Amino acid sequence: MKKPNRARSRTPIREQQRLDPSEREGIIAREAVSFFAEYGFEGQTRELARRLRITQPLLYRYFPSKEALIERVYQEVFVERWKPSWEAIITDRSVPLKTRLIQFYREYAGVILTYEWIRLFMFAGLKDLGLNARYLKMLRERAFERLIEEIRFEYGRPSTRDLPITVLEIEMVWGLHAAIFYLGVRKFIYSMPLETDVNSIIDAKVTTFLGGIRSVLPAKETV
Repeated sequence: MKKPNRARSRTPIREQQRLDPSEREGIIAREAVSFFAEYGFEGQTRELARRLRITQPLLYRYFPSKEALIERVYQEVFVERWKPSWEAIITDRSVPLKTRLIQFYREYAGVILTYEWIRLFMFAGLKDLGLNARYLKMLRERAFERLIEEIRFEYGRPSTRDLPITVLEIEMVWGLHAAIFYLGVRKFIYSMPLETDVNSIIDAKVTTFLGGIRSVLPAKETV
C-alpha cells in the first residue's frame, strides 16, 4: 500500500556534535516515534541508528533495550499528549453537555488524528505489546467514566457513585469514541481522505450520540 505523502523533519545526530545527554535522548526518542510509525514495531534499532547517523551501541547507551525505547515512545505519544484540561472540560457543568462533548472531542481529535498517533496505536495492537490496554484503561478512567456521570446528571439519572456504570453505557461511549478514531484509520491506514472537515463530523456524531444514549441509561429514581 502506498504510504501517504507527508513532510517530516529528520534530526540526524552527527558524530562531531557535542550534545547534552538529555537533548540527544530526546532526538533519539522523536526519531523513534517517526520510525516506528512508518515501519511498525518490527522495525530494527540498527536501521533507526542508521537514520540517526549514530552507532547502535550509542543508541543502546540511552535506551538499554528495544523495549525501553518503545516504552519511551508510548510515554511521549500516548501519555504526555493527554491534556488534564480535557477532564475539566467534561465535568464543567456551567457549560451545556453537548458543548462540552464537542469541545473535548474536537481537541482530542486534534491530538490523535495524526499519522504518528494512529499508526503507532494500530501497530502496537497488532504486536500485542500491552500498550493499547494501558492507554484504554487510562481513557476509561479519565474520560469515559466522567462522561457517563455527566450524562446521567444531565438526564436526572442516578449517580455512578450510587449505581455502577452498565455495560451498555460503556459500549455507547466506546461507539462514539471509536467512530472518531476511525476517521484517522481511514486517512492514515486506508489512505482515504475525509470529504468534509473533522469538526463538522464530530459535531454530527456527538449530536447523534446524545440523541440515543438516553435509551440505555438507568431508570430515574422514584421517590
